[in-house]
Amino acid sequence: MKIRRTMLGITAVIALGASLVVAPAAQAAPAGTTSLATVLAADGAGFDRNSQDFDILDNAVQAVLGAKPGSAVAVLADGTVPLTAFLPNDLAFRVLAHSLTKHWYGSESAVFGAIAGTLTIDQIEKVLLYHVVPGATIDAATALKSNGAVLATASAGDTLKVRVLSARYKLIQLIDGKRGNLNPFLNPRQLDLNKGNLQIAHGVTLVLLPAGF
Repeated sequence: MKIRRTMLGITAVIALGASLVVAPAAQAAPAGTTSLATVLAADGAGFDRNSQDFDILDNAVQAVLGAKPGSAVAVLADGTVPLTAFLPNDLAFRVLAHSLTKHWYGSESAVFGAIAGTLTIDQIEKVLLYHVVPGATIDAATALKSNGAVLATASAGDTLKVRVLSARYKLIQLIDGKRGNLNPFLNPRQLDLNKGNLQIAHGVTLVLLPAGF
């Protein structure tokens, strides 16, 4: 994936009760600068039959940057900018496409086409940014200690809430802003992707949607 580098001038904050704490303060700072764009592009830019990887997400990022080269989504390619991203897999996007069109699609390319044909580029950009917590490298160990935390996302004014259902079994749910939407879990098999770097990611089982979407 070829993405123009940019800086995102937003500080991520976790709200715990009435207090505000800058997210990275609770953990040692990682040193690596491998970007999440590298993770997304690891298996190429095409579509396949693996519903657990991130082909649709990768193509959505490329579509936004192709239409809006200056989009803040480009921060995913700048490994010097700390952030945490929640990555919906291809199955999660298939569920979103069904929610939007009331039709199930058999291939990843058809799912992507349905989403791109239903949502505008600005809407897709907003959804992507809603999955990014800028300024904070939040690993799974930190997330498991953050029940009730509210995360400020790169989608201006939109937040996510963390609900830890079981620390033992690593069951972490994210509560998004769309009322009535099914809320995803972090995939226990896809935690701490790109660990050791300033940009870290966790797979999620459904696409997060902001309020009013």
